Amino acid sequence: MSDISDIMQQLTPEQQKAIEAAIREQFMERMRADKKDKVVRYQHLNKLVRPHQILFVGSSLMEQFPIYELLLDKQLPYTIYNRGIGGYTTQELLETLDACVFDLQPDKIFINIGTNDLNAPDYTEEGLIARYREILDRIKERLPEAKIFMMAYYPVNPEVAENIPFMKEALKVRTNARVNAANAAVAKLAEEIGATFIDCNAGIKDEKGQMKAEYTIEGMHMYGDGYAPVLEALLPFLQ
Repeated sequence: MSDISDIMQQLTPEQQKAIEAAIREQFMERMRADKKDKVVRYQHLNKLVRPHQILFVGSSLMEQFPIYELLLDKQLPYTIYNRGIGGYTTQELLETLDACVFDLQPDKIFINIGTNDLNAPDYTEEGLIARYREILDRIKERLPEAKIFMMAYYPVNPEVAENIPFMKEALKVRTNARVNAANAAVAKLAEEIGATFIDCNAGIKDEKGQMKAEYTIEGMHMYGDGYAPVLEALLPFLQ
């Protein structure tokens, strides 16, 4: 029985493109549904939270932070709520600030949002910073006493992604040069609005400035142990 690649080779280029487009759209639709489901789940969880605690919010890089287990491992007493959502952009966070931020009434907010914006075909640094600024302005308006900490975007490792077609293509766009430029812009924004920018990447970078190969799953996301040095960098701000 022929596998998918054999079948695809028998099709015309136009048919192949049509099938690939349909698969991408199906994938995106599944992602949109998954994001909506997570927001609903967070809305229900938010009925139980204790106010004035610590909040982690952002995209998959924050959602996958195993903060609860790391806190237990270190026997740290902090209460941290994680409201990260995989695939989230600055625009999507803007549209769900109630469920992801305001309902929890946190005293400290750690944000890692914007890396998915870097992949957009129409990405501009100006657009990213404008949307990020609006997020921060709304938070400062609704939670004027909350301390805001803006985390640096993590580096990527295109060498690890070399044999993963989808990720290889993604990292042709989300390069470390683009990540570094965005981090510089985010750091400047933090200074302008009176937030704290945290460069938590020293422990996860290799000598080339890439994410260490042993920490990354596919060149972009990290295994749980990769977050341990990130947490070490955050500890002075959690205390």
